Amino acid sequence: MEIYYKRAARMNSELEMLYEATDNLINQQFYKEGQDVIIGRTPEVHLKISNSGQIVQKFKDLFNENIDLFLEGNYLKFLLPFKKIKGLDEEKIFEINEQLKDKFELLKDDIHESEIVVLYTFVLSALISRIRDLHFNEAIEEIKGRVKIKSSKISGKKIQETLDDLFMRNNDNISILYNISYLDALASSFNYKKVSRVCKIQQGKYMNRIVNLILSAITHT
Repeated sequence: MEIYYKRAARMNSELEMLYEATDNLINQQFYKEGQDVIIGRTPEVHLKISNSGQIVQKFKDLFNENIDLFLEGNYLKFLLPFKKIKGLDEEKIFEINEQLKDKFELLKDDIHESEIVVLYTFVLSALISRIRDLHFNEAIEEIKGRVKIKSSKISGKKIQETLDDLFMRNNDNISILYNISYLDALASSFNYKKVSRVCKIQQGKYMNRIVNLILSAITHT
């Protein structure tokens, strides 16, 4: 009986650590807890979007509701429910799982409590990065197209070089667009149509700012 209680206490401790990891990793450089505020690279760059907190919580729930599968080592089964997120499908989930296998192998033989969180962090980071990059890259392609419409003589290489410079300097417009695109994907996934519309309006605004920055930088070089 004592062994049972110790095991139960250990599992509860692991669950609490993983729930906390879910909160921290999803909020990090994205969402200001409890305020419906989306942030950029730093909290100073922010945008209030009503009901964004509900959407962020639903995304967290998708992780937390399946944590038992993760603790049991059923990593693919843990990942599969994320098919509901816009842009992900079974093929992409399988790709993510394959990419994580080597990291799982390194950690699975001797996992202490802290290593459980490390393993979980790998999974969350892989999923979040895939979702963010997928939708942000679409926004970047749209920006490139808008620049070409305004000035067809500018080469794609020059546009990319200017964008790379903005990335390198952590431009605030880039960082907030990154997260608005991410929120838009989550809003669409959980059927928050009004929030998705707001995100698209805000995306358009920041895209235009970035377009103007690119045009200004190129014309002054």
